[in-house]
Amino acid sequence: MSKPKVFVTQQIPQAGLDLLAQHCDITVNTEDRILSKEELKERLKGMDGMLCLLTDDIDAEVMDAEPNLKVISNYAVGFNNIDVAAATERGIPVTNTPGVLTETTADMAWALLMSVTRRIVEADKFTRAGKFKGWGPLLLLGTDVYGKTIGIVGMGRIGQAVARRAKGFDMKVLYYDEYRASEELEKELGIEYVPFEQLLKESDFVTIHVPLMESTRHLIGEKELKMMKKEAYLINTARGPIVDEKALVKALQENEIRGAGLDVFEDEPALAPGLADLDNVVIAPHIASATLETRSRMATMAAEGCISVLSGKMPENLVNKEVWDKRRQ
Repeated sequence: MSKPKVFVTQQIPQAGLDLLAQHCDITVNTEDRILSKEELKERLKGMDGMLCLLTDDIDAEVMDAEPNLKVISNYAVGFNNIDVAAATERGIPVTNTPGVLTETTADMAWALLMSVTRRIVEADKFTRAGKFKGWGPLLLLGTDVYGKTIGIVGMGRIGQAVARRAKGFDMKVLYYDEYRASEELEKELGIEYVPFEQLLKESDFVTIHVPLMESTRHLIGEKELKMMKKEAYLINTARGPIVDEKALVKALQENEIRGAGLDVFEDEPALAPGLADLDNVVIAPHIASATLETRSRMATMAAEGCISVLSGKMPENLVNKEVWDKRRQ
């Protein structure tokens, strides 16, 4: 019996490819670039499954390039790159990789927060350029983190992990979420639920941990940035379009807020004009989950989701569960 065929849209850690190859005939795009829609459609023909990345736009047109497509496995927690409704309509299960990058992303949020508040990137450039002539009382003054107020927008897995780390800094932790957490969790983490506007006005640091949906697109815009303290910092490791990047550049240029730490951007890989010229922002190329351990686990999890569906088993991380419910009927 021949193995099912799976197309992997870009190179992923070898652990995932090795696992996939044990159960499937795999074709991997080894070019170091994102394939165009036409290329995706062409390479998908004859395939039973697809393992794709967040950078791949998988819409109905792509899906229809192979009418017998049985599964779309996304190498990411978020799945805004996939038209899930179209996949559901076609009976195609969509899987993702939740949970695995929680702690790693929380670490990155704190890395950005510490870097921008203590001006680490500026200091590194300053020192490498030979400008350091000796200790001085006013040299590259930053901002204290310990004992301040952090506002967490989104209290899911990653938001909770960020809150746990805030304990070590003896911080007051405010949070806002569409759904309030349980009293038990609030007590365990020492967090306080407040309205969104109050969080913006009272926090020294605002860190974003919500998914990208229509309701969260430009959640932080000109109006919201003006609500924040002039001494506040904005951290985003979630999705770029949650922040109006042009409005953020303006706010940073005009010192409406003190700084920002960004791992994601509104129009990746492009940056809003002027952003790269600012010293009061630390920018990273979407690497929040970029550790050897996490990326390898993401690869095996994505492979497991693909293999499960092609083996007739319900995958552990199924985004559109209604597809599987229909199969059982």
